[in-house]
Amino acid sequence: MSVLDIADGLFRSYAADLTRLREKIQAGETGELKESGKLVRDLRAATQMVLEERSRVDKLRKDAAGQVGAGALNLVAARDEIGRRLACLRRAAGG
Repeated sequence: MSVLDIADGLFRSYAADLTRLREKIQAGETGELKESGKLVRDLRAATQMVLEERSRVDKLRKDAAGQVGAGALNLVAARDEIGRRLACLRRAAGG
């Protein structure tokens, strides 16, 4: 299970708790008002965590995609480097 899945599960759980609490308050049951503040804070924190994780994952995906094929392939420089290395090997072999 990924961190994003865990954060999303927490968010959904807090949202469900907050919805149940709101329904109780609307029905006139105000005994749990202290708990509502904690639930709102927890829901806000869970939401922030989910959004931050999604941003990180998106950034990592963009960075990985941007690195593929980055920079120009310089075939002339590659050919020159290969020629230089072959010349070094020939000299080392005495040929």
